[in-house]
Parts: sequence; structure tokens; C-alpha cells
Amino acid sequence: SRRLRSMPDLRERWRTSRLEATAYDWAVEHEHVARALGQLIWGTNTSAFYRDIARLAELPFGTKVLDIPCGGGVAFRGLRPEQELHYVAADLSPVMLRRAEAEADHRGIHWIEFAEADVEALPFEGAMFDMCVTYTGLHCFPNPPAAIREMARVLRPGGQLRGSTVVRRAGLRQEMFVRAMQLGGVFGPGLSLGELDSALSASGLVNTDVRRDGALAYFSAGKPTAP
Repeated sequence: SRRLRSMPDLRERWRTSRLEATAYDWAVEHEHVARALGQLIWGTNTSAFYRDIARLAELPFGTKVLDIPCGGGVAFRGLRPEQELHYVAADLSPVMLRRAEAEADHRGIHWIEFAEADVEALPFEGAMFDMCVTYTGLHCFPNPPAAIREMARVLRPGGQLRGSTVVRRAGLRQEMFVRAMQLGGVFGPGLSLGELDSALSASGLVNTDVRRDGALAYFSAGKPTAP
């Protein structure tokens, strides 16, 4: 059958997968590999991805951050051991969490908390985090708008959501790769750039900034401050 896998199957695939998860993690951890694949597959310059991660070094002491899906800890390269943030790295995959824990230890960052979590049903209270980062994971979620709503829910008033994702309708070649990944059971339905912008606004977030480089989109939005 050429139908996409059911959404529960997609969630279970990422929860239990080793091959896809570790292959992706290896690629993003090696910038030269990510650069080549980014140009070849997605028509994007991945240097912007790593620059966005590097901005995490600017966060002040005590900032409460949710990183989901944390994968193998690619965002940790933007952290400084002396920052001591309240940083929760969450992922659906136990394999990725173990890799992330090893990465944090390798970088000497000992204040990160780890949690196994489904982004569509986060086990956190509302208005708990100052920032939520979600790097290159939204296109893997069964229901991206629901995931965005959950991430918005756990942001405090004035908090920020920031991330990146592969988007649909970015070009014929890129759309063929998206379709292949969907048929392979590792991509969800995904969003176009316009749908991403709409989903952010529909979740109650404001000051949205959505831009695209090839098939990779970067986005940010804020939780309105309390009246």
C-alpha cells in the first residue's frame, strides 16, 4: 500500500526506532555531513540552523527551557556549562534520551533534566517554561498543530517558542523527498510555510516570524503577556 502509516504507528516508530533515530542524530552532530545533505536533499544552507542553536548561549541564568524533541542533544552545543539554566530535554525515544545524556556529560553540562515525553501530551504544568525550542522535529510529529498547541500551553506569558522544521511545497525535488520519508513511515503529514504560520497563530501565539531556506523553515513566536 502507498498510504501513509497511521499516526499511532508513526509515534511508535519514533519511540522504538534505533536506525532512523541514530542515523539522524549522527548526521546533525557532524556539521559537514549536515551541510552536504541539507544542500542535496532540502536545498538549504544548514549553517543557519547551527547559528540559531548558538543563540542559546545568550540565555540568562535560571531561564526555564523545554527542548523537545531533544534528539541526541544537538542543541547542547549552544549551551555553556556555567549557564545553569533550568533546562528540560525531552524526547519520545529512550534511545535518543540516552544519547542526549551522554552528549551532555561529554560537554560537561550537568544541570540538564531529561524526560520521556510525547509532544502532543506534555507531562508539564501550563505556563511553566520561559522558552521552548523544537529543532527539526515538527515534521516527524503525527499532528503538528496539536504539538504546537501543547508547546504554547507550557509557555509562561511572555515566553517564546523557537524552532525549525522541514516544510512541504518548497519545490518539486524537496516534495519528492518529503513524500518518500512519509511513505517510509518517518515523516508525519507536515505543514507548508503558510500552514505553519497559521498553526502558530491558532495556538494563541503572537509576533510570529516564519521564514524558509529551501525546505527548511525557521520560526519563532511569543506567548502574549497577561493583561
